[in-house]
Amino acid sequence: MDVSVLILNYNTCQLTLDCIASVYRSATKYTYEIIVVDNHSTDDSTVRIPATYPNVVFIANPDNGGFAKGNNIGMKLAQGRYTLLLNSDTIVEPDTLETMVSFMDSHPRAGAAGCKIILPDGSLDKACKRGFPTPSASFYYAFGLSKLFPDNPKFNGYQLGYLSPDECYQVDSLVGAFMLVRREVIEQIGGLDEEFFMYGEDIDWCYRIKEAGWEIHYRGDTFIVHYKGASSRRKPFKIIYEFHRAMWLFHRKHYYKRYSFITNGAVYAGIGVKLTLSLIQNKLLRPAKASAAETERRVHS
Repeated sequence: MDVSVLILNYNTCQLTLDCIASVYRSATKYTYEIIVVDNHSTDDSTVRIPATYPNVVFIANPDNGGFAKGNNIGMKLAQGRYTLLLNSDTIVEPDTLETMVSFMDSHPRAGAAGCKIILPDGSLDKACKRGFPTPSASFYYAFGLSKLFPDNPKFNGYQLGYLSPDECYQVDSLVGAFMLVRREVIEQIGGLDEEFFMYGEDIDWCYRIKEAGWEIHYRGDTFIVHYKGASSRRKPFKIIYEFHRAMWLFHRKHYYKRYSFITNGAVYAGIGVKLTLSLIQNKLLRPAKASAAETERRVHS
């Protein structure tokens, strides 16, 4: 088996079915298996997915343990030389598997690789190629300096906006929506850190991959489409909390001992302020959006 495609499903039945169909449309000489791990969905996923694709390995978890835990369960069953983390809300192009696996086979020091990811409107999902969120890179990103100076590497160390998304090069981090990882890497460093519920586990994994001496590559010569956030729209407060908790976990795990008390304090304070503002904004904007939607409904009724 060349590739084990892992798809984590949580209440995204139709999207997952579409994702699987896109994988089956792949024009590739490589062999692959598809493993779907369901994180205790409440829709009809556990019935429709195995019924529609009986050859897919389907695992129904008794609870939702998060992105990292769900994918780790799938990894234990994976038989491929490579493991592909693939979001359920993505569509794979017919040439993507062929292009990515061929690249990995010809670059033995590449521990992981990702491709260009575009959103439904055609814009780039900027998370597909990133630098590590050092305190300085995070500061420039959070306070908008990266947008003010998009071509300056100093201020764009996180999203790497100065690098063309259509080219190929090494990066620090990929995104869990599409990440092809060599089996030897997983055997060496282990799976995803389950302390991350969602968000941050992909950056953490990439950090550990590079620490172990492997390269991480971004490929702009093929792409997938990402219908971003489909499984998380029902619980915005949970998502906001986990997003900011992931920042705290990553800094504590990888940077805390490398920086001074003052720097660490500033980072934690910044995360706390950003979390508070995000929660306030979400609470204030949602009723406004609902009111606007209701007004529009009445106008057109």
